[in-house]
Amino acid sequence: MLNNVSMISLGCAKNLVDSEHMLGILRSNGFNLTSEIAEAEFAIINTCGFLESAVEEAIETILETALLKKEGRLKRLVVTGCLVQRYGYKLAKEIPEVDGWLGTGEIARVAEVLGHDSKGPPPFLIGRPAFLADHRLPRVQSTPSYTAYLKIAEGCSHRCAYCIIPKLRGPFRSRPIPSVVREAKEMADRGVKEINLIAQDTSLYGSDLYGEPRLTQLLKRMIRIDGIAWIRLLYLHPNRVSESLLDLMDSEETICPYLDIPLQHVNQTLLRSMGRDPQRETAEELMDRIRRRKRDISIRTTLMVGFPGETEEMFTQLCSFVKTAQLDHVGVFTFSPETGARAARLKSTVDRDTAKKRLARLVTLQADVSKKLNERKVGRLLPVLVEGTSPETDLLLTGRTAGMAPDVDTKVLINDGEGIVGDIMPVRITEAHTYDLVGSIV
Repeated sequence: MLNNVSMISLGCAKNLVDSEHMLGILRSNGFNLTSEIAEAEFAIINTCGFLESAVEEAIETILETALLKKEGRLKRLVVTGCLVQRYGYKLAKEIPEVDGWLGTGEIARVAEVLGHDSKGPPPFLIGRPAFLADHRLPRVQSTPSYTAYLKIAEGCSHRCAYCIIPKLRGPFRSRPIPSVVREAKEMADRGVKEINLIAQDTSLYGSDLYGEPRLTQLLKRMIRIDGIAWIRLLYLHPNRVSESLLDLMDSEETICPYLDIPLQHVNQTLLRSMGRDPQRETAEELMDRIRRRKRDISIRTTLMVGFPGETEEMFTQLCSFVKTAQLDHVGVFTFSPETGARAARLKSTVDRDTAKKRLARLVTLQADVSKKLNERKVGRLLPVLVEGTSPETDLLLTGRTAGMAPDVDTKVLINDGEGIVGDIMPVRITEAHTYDLVGSIV
């Protein structure tokens, strides 16, 4: 019996790590893994449910996959993740084609649900998320061999008005330092060169276990692991970018000169309405503090427009910040009143058309900033992690500098020289476009 199982993973990198753990559990329980759903007898869809747009994508994916079951090409279909945690038993009533449901805290039981006797009602496992995967849980890496995500904590204890992550993922809970270091060493031993640290708030890492954040202590342990060339930090709260962390980044080449700091906005009044923690410094002061460092640190952020109460004056302040801060990577999205979030009960003061226009204006502003920043790199020799041929043409290779995170940021297009996939190679930048760079391997 083949028992081929295929996984469809939706949403963020944190969700991808959950998917990789489920694949590891299934393989250790005798299932064969396939990336081709046409070859599978069993399918698992690990969903995102953070925003309504993600919910729509998840529902559409479930219904499309359920058609394969109706056609007799699939035996069983199991759905896991944030969508299940958010909508609970409503889903089982509305989509009876699904053979099992798992909330975010139940991923370790995926093999049990997939092998459930189909004569009974579909199992529905959901509860208050408390599970925390660590190095002991099997995992199958689905990213390219040279790069991986390492989740150092789960859940969130912030109470942002627009966000339902604490309800979907439970309170913030960190893995012990030895567990994270052990998994990082296992990654290095199998050839991973780039480790991207993720959590809902990596800057808070360790505070629940040790009484204070221990991110810098974790990094000091990780940089001693042979084989790791780059360690990148994703998702840091702007209130906790400490001087000790910046000192360590300045002194250790292994730590990528890269900070992902979701600011959401820069107006203090609006930030208070958003339920963001009291700001110890303005966004401008934070950027200045980072820019004073000797290393050229790339900064990524996300910004929200259209939150209830955002005036034209507040938006103008945000535009001014984008012009002057010269951020390397900016994601912009419009406010979405998510059911279950406190902000959904606020009276809307920004209509959808206005919010979309504000988003377009910010994107245009950032495009101009990005082009100018890229132009400054022309002529420079930069270390680039070679990732393979471009999806657009076999004539180009693609890669990333230490200032570019996988999946979300821009690329370096390589049009000359012999590249080795998975190696970090010197690339001379020859052209600058709005987002991507072009160069040749030296």
